Order: sequence, then structure tokens, then C-alpha cells
Amino acid sequence: MLPHQIELLSPARDADIGIEAVNHGADAVYIGGPSFGARTSADNRVQDIARLAKHAHRFGSRIYATLNTILRDDELEPARKLAWQLYDAGVDALIVQDMGLLEIDLPPIQLHASTQTDIRTPEKARFLQDAGLSKLVLARELTLPQIAAIRDALDAERCLIEFFIHGALCVAYSGQCYVSHAHTGRSANRGDCSQACRLPYEVKDSQGRIVAHDKHVLSMKDNNQSDNLRALIDAGARSFKIEGRYKDMGYVKNITAHYRRLFDEILDERPELGRASSGRCTFGFTPDPDQNFNREFTDYFVQGRQQDIGAFDTPKNPGRPIGWVTEVGGDFVGIETEDASTTLHNGDGLCYLDLHKELVGLQINRAQALADKPGHWRVFPKDAVASLRHLRRGTVVNRNRDMDWVRSLEKKSAERRIGVWLRLDETASGLALSVTDEDGHSATATLPCTLEPAKDAAQAQCRLREGLARLGETLFEPIDVALNLSQPWFVPASLLNPLRRDAIAALEAARAAAWTRLPRATPVDPPTHYPEDTLTYLANVYNHKARDFYARHGVKVIASAYEAHEEAGEVSLMITKHCVRFSLSLCPKQAKGVTGVQGTIRAEPLSITHGNEKLTLRFDCKPCEMHVVGRIKPAILQAAPASPVRFYRSRPTMPGTASAGPAGSLV
Repeated sequence: MLPHQIELLSPARDADIGIEAVNHGADAVYIGGPSFGARTSADNRVQDIARLAKHAHRFGSRIYATLNTILRDDELEPARKLAWQLYDAGVDALIVQDMGLLEIDLPPIQLHASTQTDIRTPEKARFLQDAGLSKLVLARELTLPQIAAIRDALDAERCLIEFFIHGALCVAYSGQCYVSHAHTGRSANRGDCSQACRLPYEVKDSQGRIVAHDKHVLSMKDNNQSDNLRALIDAGARSFKIEGRYKDMGYVKNITAHYRRLFDEILDERPELGRASSGRCTFGFTPDPDQNFNREFTDYFVQGRQQDIGAFDTPKNPGRPIGWVTEVGGDFVGIETEDASTTLHNGDGLCYLDLHKELVGLQINRAQALADKPGHWRVFPKDAVASLRHLRRGTVVNRNRDMDWVRSLEKKSAERRIGVWLRLDETASGLALSVTDEDGHSATATLPCTLEPAKDAAQAQCRLREGLARLGETLFEPIDVALNLSQPWFVPASLLNPLRRDAIAALEAARAAAWTRLPRATPVDPPTHYPEDTLTYLANVYNHKARDFYARHGVKVIASAYEAHEEAGEVSLMITKHCVRFSLSLCPKQAKGVTGVQGTIRAEPLSITHGNEKLTLRFDCKPCEMHVVGRIKPAILQAAPASPVRFYRSRPTMPGTASAGPAGSLV
């Protein structure tokens, strides 16, 4: 990928979804292999990834495999073998978190730094570039000026910026959340997050007063940067990533198509930018992000801190308002739609907020339009009407699943075609058909034959052009057909069709032969020093190769990852840019200048409780960050970690002496 190219990067839960992502305009697809990906239930066989890579490469699209968990020592060799298998399958790059991978015998494959590496500063970004990473997935919390500062620190010929533009948001800085492991033993850094951030909590102040009750105060709305794409390009982003390796086919088709259209508009406006793959897409539907599961949308911190970024009432999909309840019957609900043209379908999903502002779902078993009242419906729910809490006349109803939309995406919904020029030449022995695609690849097929003059010159010319342009189910479409003939000849379809097929097959072969791997970056030698000389558990060092990596880059004190169970006391289990005080209008900065309030609000800790789980919220106002503080459960702590490790937890008294660490230190 070149610095002027713009890449749309889509997720794939499996190879079939990845193929449709390519068909709907993805310049690249990221997918998990059979293990070591940060989504435990999104694993795929190497053979299936090879099938996806073969399809993607036809369009010049790339395939990136996620190898982005932290690894135990005993997992390094299996990870190494998997990396080679993925390389042999045609994967273009590996997305990694664990720096131990850079210390083992990997194939000559390009490496990208996962968002789990928590890249927020120009210094860390520059270090990762110098360590041999070719693309950096930045933290989602960054503002446009912060992204631009990282761009200015990088060499665009060596390292590019990738940024998330759509999908679910982790409330914590990626790689900096340990709540799941502390409470359940399931590590987010090993792809098994229990999603404690989506739970409802009771919030209390330092005096024990309830500030909020049963609110999802750590649950974020979903990311949507549709309005910020031009600004992100100007700030230096070049790869634009859609979240969603758990998402279904319809989501990936729709969201990929949505951003494909937006980026095509930008590329048409700005000729200095280029496409990262080949072909144009046409869609059999109108892309609409609101049609897929979402918690409503936010652009998060890209344009600075925003008030309304949380999905505090519910982590579920609230859908779109479509009308209100007119009647509640024994087995039906009467609904009037806001727009009389709205059609309800059997299987639609409706929902509403009850009196406690909790979302209640209602699936339509049968929808019946009232013939004498346009816009009025009787819907017969799948569940008993009596079970629908607080449903009454006047209740606003949303639709969060439109079965007509769902069905439209279950069938073929896109065409992706590469433009070609065709030229038919007369030769000494017959005819030759040359085809050249929009990327400059060319191929020629010949037809030895005896040419016969056409009886109807105009008709013969027309039939030749039409016959040559009939590219059918191939991945090409004609831009122009040129006839370089001494006179109009009659060429029967029985000869013209195989000539055309041979030329197109030769062009596909030429494109395949021209495919080249992305180059592996060469680390700077001697190794660049890491920006800090001390690493806490927050660095997620879980194996000795990762420890060796950081030591080789000048780090003197290295603690083991939280998963090693060395942090028995209270520590920060989550670090986040989201501030509960700010969202609840309790931030001291918000009170500045407010008469009677200024000086009375302080950033004292809050506590949040869900069931028996209690966490403390502490506020670091200088960087404007929140720490969720707690301790690992005794039952989790007592369970022996699968791979106990211990590194330097205090500075060695003399460089190179192993005795300076605590008992049992491995150096």
C-alpha cells in the first residue's frame, strides 16, 4: 500500500463473509485464524483463509490475519508455525499485539500493530515503526490533532496509520482493560472478554449517596465516522477499519457498501489520492448504517470530548422510531406508523422503553394492515401481550429489525467489476484480441481463421462490438471496444466467444502473476530505545521473548502481565478516556464560572456496583482520564496461571546481574 492510497478495511467472521466484503468494495479484509486472535469465537481454518485470499487478490484486495493476543511461552512455537501456514496461504500481513513475535522466526510477512498495543503518542508510534511495524492501528480515543501529531512523527514511506471508523467501542483504551480477567479469569488480552462494560451499575459518590441507579455507565454508543472521513484523511489516516469480526453477513455487506460509496466520492473529488485495490462496485440496495444493530452513534473523541457518547440506558439496539401504540388487545397490539407508507412485516423486531427506561423487545409473529385506516396495523407478537411490561396506549415504538431489509441482503446484493479496454486486430493468420485493464495489465489471445467480408458492414461492426463486450460473470466490464480492421469482417459467434474467453482468462492469469507480497519492514539497527525504561503490568508482557524484546530496546524494569497474577492488590483494571463524572455533569471543569457551583464540585472518587462486584472510579484530571480500580478475585488469584512468569520488578543494582530481581526472577 502506497502513502497516497486510501484503504477500506472490513471484518470477516468467516471466509464467506470476507468474500462478500471484497465484493462490496473492501480494499482489505481482516480475519482470525484457527487460534491466537482477539475474538475467541471467530476462528477459521487456514484452508478457508486461503480461499478468501485467492478471491481477494483477483481484485488486488489484501487479507490481514489477526494474531493479536498476548502469548504464553508455550504458545510461541504454535504461533510461529501458524504464521508460516498463513503466509503460505497467501495472507498479506499479520496484525499483532505481542512483541515476543518479533523475536522469533516469522516468515517475511508484513506486520501491523494491533489497536491492543495502545498507540496514543507520537513517541510510541515512532518506536513501533522503527521496530519493524508497517501499519499502526491507533487508539480510538484520539482527536484529529493527536492523529496528525503521530502522522508527523512517522515516515509515510515506511509506516501508515490505520483508524477505526465504525462499530462497537471498547470503553477502555484497547489493551488496558483487566476487569474481565479480575472477575472471571477470562482475559480480554487473550480474546475472551466478558464485557463487564455493558452491565448496569449503581453509582455512588464518596459519601455513599446514589448518583445513578441501574445505568450502563461504562457502555459506549457505537462508532460512526461517516462525517469525519475527509478530516481523518487530512490528519494522516490511510487505512479505515470497520469493527465487527463477530458480525453477520448483512452487517458486513451494508457497512462496507456504505463506506465504499463515501470513499468513492472522496476519491473522485481528490485525484491526488488513489485506490488501494481495483474495480468499481454497484449495489442492489441503498446502504444504511441505521438498519444494522447499533447502540446509536457517536464520533467519540475525534472532534474533541463530547457529552453524549454513552449508551447508558441500554447496551441493546434501540432501532428507529416508527410510530406509537394505539391499542393493547388480548393477543395483539395496535400500532399507528408515523409515516403511512411504512410497512410492517412478519418477523420484524420492535422495541420500546418501559417506565424504568429499560428496552423491551417485541417480535412480530404476524402483521396485519387495517384496510380502512392507512398507517394503522395490528401486530400479533410472538410472546404473550401480557408479558410486555408497561406497554400502553401512546407508547413510542421503534423497529430494530426490518425483515424486508434482512431478506434483501440474503441474496446477491453487489457487483464488483474492473474496467478493461478491448482491441480487435487483424493479423496475417486471422484475428488477435488484446485486453488491458485499468491497472495496466494486458493479455492477448489469437484466432487463426479465414476472414470473410461482411454482407452488411454496419451490422457486422455492431455485432463484433456487442460480442466482445459481453463479459458476463467475469470480474471485468468494458470501458471501450476498438476494432482495428482493414474492412468489416463477418466473424461468427462460435469463433468470437472462445477468443473473448481466452483473452479474459489470459488477463486474469496476468493479474495473478503480477500479485506481489507486501514488503516486511526492516527494523532500525541498532535498536531504538523504548520511550520509557520501566514497564508495569500495563505493558502486557506475558512471555520471555516479549521481555527480551523490551530489554533489547533499553527497558530496565519489566513487570509481567496482569494475567500472571502478580498484582494481588488494588490496581487500575481499566483506563479510559470516558469520564463518568463528565457524563453525569459532575466534572469540576464543567462547573467553572457557574455561580454558586464553582469550587463545590471536586473530582472525588465514585464507586460502581453490579451485584456483588464493586469497583472504584478515580479521576486523573490532568490527562482527563478515568481509572476503574479493583482487585483480582481470590478464587481467580488462587488458580495457578497457565504460564507463570516473573521479570524484573525492581531496578537491577548492576546492569546484567540476575540477582537484583526478586526471588525466582527470570532475566
